[in-house]
Amino acid sequence: MADAPVTFLPLGAIIQELRVGGINIVQGFPEQSHYERYNGPYFGETIGRVANRIKGAKLDGLNGGQTYTLAANNGPNNLHGGNVGWGKKIWNGGTPVGVRKIPGIEGLEGGESVKFTLVSQDGDEGFPGTVEVSVVYTVGKQVQDGKEVIVLAMEYEAELIGGADETVINMTNHSYFNLTGGPTIEGTVVTLATNSHLPLDDGGIPTSGPKPFSKVEANKAFTLGAQEPDIDDCFIVNEAPDKVPIDTRSQALSKHVSAYHPESNIHLEVLSTEPAFQFYTGKYIDVPEVAGVPARKARSGFCVEPSRWVNACNVPEWKSQMLLKRGEKYGCRIVYRAWKE
Repeated sequence: MADAPVTFLPLGAIIQELRVGGINIVQGFPEQSHYERYNGPYFGETIGRVANRIKGAKLDGLNGGQTYTLAANNGPNNLHGGNVGWGKKIWNGGTPVGVRKIPGIEGLEGGESVKFTLVSQDGDEGFPGTVEVSVVYTVGKQVQDGKEVIVLAMEYEAELIGGADETVINMTNHSYFNLTGGPTIEGTVVTLATNSHLPLDDGGIPTSGPKPFSKVEANKAFTLGAQEPDIDDCFIVNEAPDKVPIDTRSQALSKHVSAYHPESNIHLEVLSTEPAFQFYTGKYIDVPEVAGVPARKARSGFCVEPSRWVNACNVPEWKSQMLLKRGEKYGCRIVYRAWKE
């Protein structure tokens, strides 16, 4: 994919570049070694075994009632798979897998695809079961109203192959978007498809089921300022947690977030088959200057992380959406569409 506007790395199956109108709209570093040393914010990483937070860094009631202790790497909680989650591991790939269609994306031109794979052993970061996991990236374009739209799709699949009868999975990509290439996301105009969210305690763990979010109205544009709104919350697209299949790939793509910046005229849409998405305005980014790339500080990028409900693995009424049993497949799809007006 030498001429493609997208580049990937074997480390974490990371999205390193997504170029639109000459601007790389995802945060990253020039070399894989820089990610190994400086990527505290998880720029571009494929997150697993479980994205977001797990309460008390424990899994309760798996494999006949067993409890599994995980790394407490975010206060008392487990975050993004632990100390060395899937985004910090070297994957196999990317292996070309030919041209693929993207379900739900009409008129796609190109569709060249590459696949990255990983085997996560039983006990990896404390999680039960040996899991084979893959992500297939597909890159193409659409012509829409005379504009060229770059399309980047990712399809995740995971299968439990040994070591346990069940485990938990929740994968996503952790790209940080900046639509100008400038130092902050200030001035970005954002629209969220929902304002239903999970209220959180001080550690980022949900305290109840979905409630309206006071800072944002659904499907109404708002502008990101220098400091406000400060958001790091899980927004709910499908409010029936027990109706979410472990493999959501059969579900229709749903637009979660759209954004544009009036100075660069670059637009972004994030679509997914997932029942929720984390929207994060980058308050805690703190990366030094690296290899001539300026330092990245608070609000230098924003995240959209399509996923399952936060901490669903420890809430009986929500658990099925994350519970992967032997003989089943976990799956989901995420699509980024980006263009310059």
